[in-house]
Amino acid sequence: MVDISMTQKGHPPASRRSKQVGVKIHPTSVVHKNANLGKGVEIGPYTTIEKNVIIGENTKIEPNVFIEGETTIGKNCYISKGVVLGTPPQDFKYKGEKTYLKIGNNNVIREYVMINRSTEEGKATVLGDNNYLMAYSHVAHNCRLGNGVVMANAAALGGHVNIEDNAILGGLVGVHQFVNIGTLSIIGGCSKVVKDVLPYAKADGHPLKIYNLNSVGLRRNNFPEEVINLLKEVFKILFRAGLNTSQALSKLKERFPSQEEVQRIITFIGESKRGITK
Repeated sequence: MVDISMTQKGHPPASRRSKQVGVKIHPTSVVHKNANLGKGVEIGPYTTIEKNVIIGENTKIEPNVFIEGETTIGKNCYISKGVVLGTPPQDFKYKGEKTYLKIGNNNVIREYVMINRSTEEGKATVLGDNNYLMAYSHVAHNCRLGNGVVMANAAALGGHVNIEDNAILGGLVGVHQFVNIGTLSIIGGCSKVVKDVLPYAKADGHPLKIYNLNSVGLRRNNFPEEVINLLKEVFKILFRAGLNTSQALSKLKERFPSQEEVQRIITFIGESKRGITK
């Protein structure tokens, strides 16, 4: 690594390649003069940073990374070898409109992950904070990830997928377009997800099935035992009481009119367009 204040052979003076000082760029990397790099950013060998990319303070980018388009990356992120960010959506409808990729703070993006920017003028693919995307995982156009999401190796999201906070996807999970995955749910490896997955659920399979409440995940996130027991009762009503979804919802509204976690589940089901996984 060399300090950005030095002129690098074969490239424009470093002062023209960033608006900040204190940035380390390997001599073999190519950084567009209109990229904006925050203080403390490190860029490894043979990495390419294209025009209009914004990278926040203290983000580290490993070798052979490619970042283009209207891509913004927050502070304190780690982007591993071979990652590709902000490339055009893999969508036949896309005709070159100006679209975005927005990545928050403290994200870990491991080897060979690909994240596309959105389709449709002015829209964005969005990742929140503190997410962990393992090797070869893929986030397609117009997806939205909350905070604390984990995608294990080679998990892949179709377009317009929404994943709420602290959800976990196992390795090789495939998620269909427009699916919603609820907060603190966990999906086992190699599962096929074609319908929405309720908050707090433990799901697995091909086709996917709900097996139980994600009790371990709830305890790790400091949910009180009485709330966990209440949610177990909610899952019994939804999945084991012989009721259809409308009947189960009516019973939940009657029995739990004000419980926050139950209201989240009721709202999630009410807003589902693909239907929920049973």
